[in-house]
Amino acid sequence: MKEIQYIIYLTAESTDRLRVYAQKEKSIILEFVVQYEARISAKWRQIVRYDTAHGFAHKDIMKADGETIKLPLFFETYNLAFTYATIDLKANWKKYRENFEKGE
Repeated sequence: MKEIQYIIYLTAESTDRLRVYAQKEKSIILEFVVQYEARISAKWRQIVRYDTAHGFAHKDIMKADGETIKLPLFFETYNLAFTYATIDLKANWKKYRENFEKGE
């Protein structure tokens, strides 16, 4: 079994990043976390997280008031869910940050 972990900075100022973790057996992902974090008021805040905790792939959207919205993902494999999560967060992180800061 192999674990991979890395961080992708989304801005030159290093105020937005993706934290990525996956556990693989050969080319098959067994579990993963892809999380978008933003530095707001000098503190790293979790904004959106895709993961396989609780035994299923899902998306957690964190609200500024502490509420978390959990949405299940319906992909045939964790590999597909992982790929989708990475693409979504790279493409939409600005919108997620804006919604978090507005309290939406």
